[in-house]
Amino acid sequence: MSAPAGPPLPPVAPVAPRRPHEWKRPSGVVDDPWAWLSDRDDPATTAYLEAENAYAGQFFDEPARAKLVETIYQEIRSRVQETDLSVPTYHHGWWYVTRTQESMAYPVFCRSRDEAAAGRPDSVILDCNVEAAKGAVAGHDYFDVQAVEPSPDHTRLAWSSDTDGSEKYTLHVRDLDTGADLADELADTSAWGGVAWSTDGAWLFYARADDQMRPHQIWRHRLGTPADNDVLVISEPDERFYLGVGATRSERWILLVSNAKTSSETSMVPTDDPTAGPVVVRERADDVEYAVDDWGDRLVIVTNLDAPDFRVMTASHDAPAEWSELVAHEPGRRVTAAEPFAGHLVLHEWHAAQPRVRVVGRDGAIEVLDFAADPHDLELGANPEWDTSTLRLTFQSLTVPLSVYDHDLITGTRTLRKQTPTPGIDLTQYATERTWATAPDGTEVPIDVVRHVGTAADGTAPCVVYGYGSYELSMPPWFSVGRLSLLDRGGVFALVHPRGGGELGRSWYLDGRLLKKRNTFTDVLAAVDHLVDEGIADGARLAIRGGSAGGLLVGACITMQPARFASAVAEVPFVDVVNTMSDPTLPLTVTEWEEWGDPREEPYATYIGSYSPYDNVPPTADTFPALYVTAGLNDPRVSYHEPAKWVAKLRAAGAGRQRPLVMRIEMGAGHAGPSGRYEAWRDEARVLTFLLSTL
Repeated sequence: MSAPAGPPLPPVAPVAPRRPHEWKRPSGVVDDPWAWLSDRDDPATTAYLEAENAYAGQFFDEPARAKLVETIYQEIRSRVQETDLSVPTYHHGWWYVTRTQESMAYPVFCRSRDEAAAGRPDSVILDCNVEAAKGAVAGHDYFDVQAVEPSPDHTRLAWSSDTDGSEKYTLHVRDLDTGADLADELADTSAWGGVAWSTDGAWLFYARADDQMRPHQIWRHRLGTPADNDVLVISEPDERFYLGVGATRSERWILLVSNAKTSSETSMVPTDDPTAGPVVVRERADDVEYAVDDWGDRLVIVTNLDAPDFRVMTASHDAPAEWSELVAHEPGRRVTAAEPFAGHLVLHEWHAAQPRVRVVGRDGAIEVLDFAADPHDLELGANPEWDTSTLRLTFQSLTVPLSVYDHDLITGTRTLRKQTPTPGIDLTQYATERTWATAPDGTEVPIDVVRHVGTAADGTAPCVVYGYGSYELSMPPWFSVGRLSLLDRGGVFALVHPRGGGELGRSWYLDGRLLKKRNTFTDVLAAVDHLVDEGIADGARLAIRGGSAGGLLVGACITMQPARFASAVAEVPFVDVVNTMSDPTLPLTVTEWEEWGDPREEPYATYIGSYSPYDNVPPTADTFPALYVTAGLNDPRVSYHEPAKWVAKLRAAGAGRQRPLVMRIEMGAGHAGPSGRYEAWRDEARVLTFLLSTL
């Protein structure tokens, strides 16, 4: 089956020169004439990336496409209430809110003693637009804030910022009475490693990453002292593990967590004695994972010990390694988190490829909070208070915008506090359903589908298939105002849940990693066939989209069946798998071996080489679909050179001659793409324009 040719291309595509280079692998010697692109200091690398950006600019500046980009951008913007306020969250006498303002790209954090006053100009504690402007003066176009953590007495705020997308954050401390930042400024911290305060607010715990971007150290800083005097609390020498720090909701303990893909270990420090030595809850063991929290009179532990889909245990503070069962293991019910409150324990879990919440009382009574039959997402919202009977939850689906509920655990009353406004949208005009495809080995694979009610399931609709399927990350359905621009034009969106994710329990993950990774890709290809066979999608107008490991999925699928797809979007795609996983000096490589395998040895060298998109570009690639690829020059997760090399190799093999092959590199950003909501909307408008113009 051939895909349509699509619109005319700009006249000249970039050509990346070849330079001789060989990789010596256990499976043999491999030529890689574009290996030089990994040197970002080489002027030729910059020249090539800029040439690709110019080529992409030509593509999107073509009048019809430029008009469609602007139209979709304005559609997205019109569906967003640009000036908006989050539902206030109560914490120790203060109401915290996040505010957005029309024409402002970044959020504003506010608080007030009066719920009704939260969000007013005099309640601002951190205006990210102001901070981004300071960065712009210094020449930074990118801005991101991660940690926003008030001290226990709510007199100070720890907040962290990144100005180039490299994920190296500077940690600041703000005096909330004066609004001024203190002299305490900690550079090169890892936001993903977390932060935690001592009870008295005098000490701040934070994480630092090594050269491979692995949070490997937790440090303790005393406010008012030089950063050079900070104390190393714990260090993780095993490169498979990464560290994180955070305080329990009870505010009694600081948890120092060391996690690998299949093993973990937690240590505890009392928040009222921050200089005490960490106490290990239970020594790490191979293939044993556990997460700890404090339930006041005891610890709560979620673990896979003798429980593949995890169970819930308890232990005393004095003997934390001695565990007793509280909630038994149930195959297929994957417990992902246990959140303790003074009077109850809240469990988040995945069951039948659907997230749900269970509440366990102090008396052992269990209540399942059920929201809907249609595919949806259900998560715990902001719940900072320890002693409360109100549980905040968030709900959304492919047809329902993000909705915030307060659930009274005593009466069972559920109150909708807010549904994200969507001006001009009639939500009744969209329909969603779940369907199941059969993989080649007989496994049933869930697919969530959404369409406009006027789009018939008669095999005539173009369809965009989205997937991820790695790291045991479950991908619940999410609402998108941008997606409506596809649906309103007669397109269908299908979210596939292939093996490698966690939607159907730990076995679902294990069957899509290491030497079973190809199941992820064949699951998606089976889903595509199912969508066509059921009349949900037009077999001649199929597109596939994914990012990061989902970009690998895109690359693998179009390599395995290039003529199956008319179009593809691979965002920051992980496509040079063998070479990246063979280089332990690159960020995250060592910690990833338990996900993909180590290709420096067999059988992984041959197996990974069998699906790695870069290694499997055919000599002639003119049957490949239209392809839009993105990258970030400062991306520490998927280095820019992976998509750049892939595109260069595809061009050399003839891809792009019959159908568009476009790559766009964010030269001042990283893995998450451009910062600021307006740039993100325009970025999405470009993606949708590419898909619509090539389908």
